[in-house]
Amino acid sequence: MKKALKYTCAAALIASAMSSCTKQLDEYNPGGATADAVWSTPQGFVTAVNAAYWAQRYWYGKEDGVFMSETGTDIWINSSNNSGYARQISKYDGIAGSVGYINNTWKNWWIGVNQANAGIGRIDEAGFTDPVEKGKRLGELRFLRAWYYWHIVETWGNTMLRLKETAEFENTATRSTIKDIYDVIIGDLEYAKDNLPNDWGAEYSRASKKSALGLLARVYLTRGYYPDADATAMFTKARDIAKQLIANPMGASLYATPAQLWDPANNKKNKEALYTISNSSVSTTFNFDANGNREHQYFLAGYSTKPGMKQTKDYGRDGGRLLMPTKYLLTLFEPGDKRYDASFQEQWFNNAGKFTWTPKNYTTYGKNNGKDSVAMVTGGPGGTNQVIDTATLAMWVSRNPIANKSTLNYCAFDLDDIYDGTGKVKDLFGNFPSFRKFMDPNRSTDVTSQVGFNDIIVIRLAEMYMIAGEAEYKLGNLSAAADQFNVIRNRAGAPAIAGTDINPSWILDERAREFCGEHLRFFDLKRILRGDEWANWIKSKNPDITLVKAPYWVRPISQTELNGLINATEFGQNSGY
Repeated sequence: MKKALKYTCAAALIASAMSSCTKQLDEYNPGGATADAVWSTPQGFVTAVNAAYWAQRYWYGKEDGVFMSETGTDIWINSSNNSGYARQISKYDGIAGSVGYINNTWKNWWIGVNQANAGIGRIDEAGFTDPVEKGKRLGELRFLRAWYYWHIVETWGNTMLRLKETAEFENTATRSTIKDIYDVIIGDLEYAKDNLPNDWGAEYSRASKKSALGLLARVYLTRGYYPDADATAMFTKARDIAKQLIANPMGASLYATPAQLWDPANNKKNKEALYTISNSSVSTTFNFDANGNREHQYFLAGYSTKPGMKQTKDYGRDGGRLLMPTKYLLTLFEPGDKRYDASFQEQWFNNAGKFTWTPKNYTTYGKNNGKDSVAMVTGGPGGTNQVIDTATLAMWVSRNPIANKSTLNYCAFDLDDIYDGTGKVKDLFGNFPSFRKFMDPNRSTDVTSQVGFNDIIVIRLAEMYMIAGEAEYKLGNLSAAADQFNVIRNRAGAPAIAGTDINPSWILDERAREFCGEHLRFFDLKRILRGDEWANWIKSKNPDITLVKAPYWVRPISQTELNGLINATEFGQNSGY
């Protein structure tokens, strides 16, 4: 393992990493003490547990996590003003182990593993006298080790498997099998579910029993797709655990509508969440890192430069936009499916004061039909249709055709303006429906700041219905599968499906409708598709991606890691890189 890992057990890191991802942790400052001294008491040992949560903050809520989990797939592509940005990940253009996203993610996930291992290896010397309390803390650590290893194995495949703290520089590594890694993940989660509490009260973003069960259901479902797995056993366990959580969600529940689920007012202590990474604008010492949750800005249309518009927190920091939906994603939602409006914003209203169109703007926004001297067809120069009044519609980007766009006194764009006939992006002004799940209008920072304070919901109850449905499908129980999927579709107002409607393509479509943007798409495609089928699916749904190949189903091993190994040739880069 690379040299950086040994520092996770240094007292300096303990002091800085004490600020857990949980809500209201009791402060305990180890000062300049060594890890052995600090972690020798139950009170001090909590800092080891808190530090083990920290690595997930470098990925969730940050650019690295968004690009590694959502891009290079069928549902997102670079927005027009950043068409070449991070192209190694988003378009597979020059993807290699030297890419920053790869190196950073590798480093931070292994830091998380090592911190969890450090705590697991030292808990017997921490002086716990209450076995229940000890079991809780060990449950947290084993949940987190499983959490990190699931991300590692599903990103890079069969890497090394380390179960003890790496306190010194190690310059050799040996690959383990997928089976061995998954056996550890499952064992850790089985322990966690049996020892973690149902919830932690105010510290709601600690791993709980429902977190462990939710991840375990996901893990069993994923494991069942591997050729060496006992598929029937894995899918049965995935189904049974998901249904166990559905029957007893331990305080969690589905919101009545998708809009309520993603209402910013419901972000904190979201009742559908099974596992949350929290961010507090109040308790920043324990619940926040300097970069915060930045996802509020990455998926926004370029609205603030349009006539009658200015940047506000209600509409978001559009200067940070990086990604836009593919045509495939926008056209997946059936009429009446409420998930579309809960996920995407199509309309923006004047917030910069009354605006009067000028000939220059006629040309820019297609309001002249080729004649600069003519304003809109109706109204004409100086007419009432030439003005955008305060609080009236200023911009509409629709996935449905808009009639007579040149006659409207606001900016109007539909799919024909955004994509060409093949689905490739052709728009040059950031005109697309904004993805709104992560909007953070109540953040205390300035509108131009990237820092946000939204909690990040990384496992939620709706996923259990989807896992149960997919597992039932894989077990051949089509009617039972439809029953599970239809619970979520009914909430969305989408028509019910029959068991005979379900197939792998339909499952991928449905999961895109439900989970787009939620750090799952790369893993969903990888779970269900293999080889050329995987690559061809991406190219067919996202024609801006032309360089994807079957081996890219797993990411390249970090070049920084390989450079630090004296047996790098033996360890080897992943095939195809």
